[in-house]
Amino acid sequence: MTVAGLLAFAGLCLVLAITPGPDTFLVLRWGLSSVRDGMASAAGSGAGSLLWAATVAFGLSAFLQRSAATFTTLKIAGGLYLLYLGVTGLRYRARRHGPDEEPPREPAAAGVGPALRSGLLSCLLNPKVGLFFLAVVPQFLPAGDVTPFSIMVLGVIDAVVAFVWLALVAVAAARAAAWLRRPAVTQGLHWTSSALLALLGLGVVAAAI
Repeated sequence: MTVAGLLAFAGLCLVLAITPGPDTFLVLRWGLSSVRDGMASAAGSGAGSLLWAATVAFGLSAFLQRSAATFTTLKIAGGLYLLYLGVTGLRYRARRHGPDEEPPREPAAAGVGPALRSGLLSCLLNPKVGLFFLAVVPQFLPAGDVTPFSIMVLGVIDAVVAFVWLALVAVAAARAAAWLRRPAVTQGLHWTSSALLALLGLGVVAAAI
């Protein structure tokens, strides 16, 4: 692997990271609760990316390419999970008090643990991440150097780039929430991010069926 090749791969990872997707909206939603929760969700997404890289490095992800049923099942599971997260967020916001009252505390589920798990599961239940490592990563490796170690090196780069970008999203969301201090605006952002997660989940399930 050359420095130029690693930089090119990092650039591709950055382009993919800044493209809005399920992980972005998930981190945004958690970041509105606190920067710590947003960071935890970003870390979970990065950890999921590393686990996908490991499955490719040791040949497990190739099974997804050969088994259409497994791929479809995993894709539907991921879509349903996103739908669950979105609907849960919408239901929680629907129960909050009127706009002129103090906003209620976040539900008991809020916290580093749940945020980390949601980021991890969102990534692990997205088979496209595995296929990215399976189909794209080898293109950045010289012939004869497609080894578990080299794949994991690129996996670490992808995870770090994704985490840094998502961490910035979490910080921006947390600072915006703290600066605005307007329940109507915060509620609108929660509604929007939750609705987008639900719509993404529906889209994934519809495309898989």
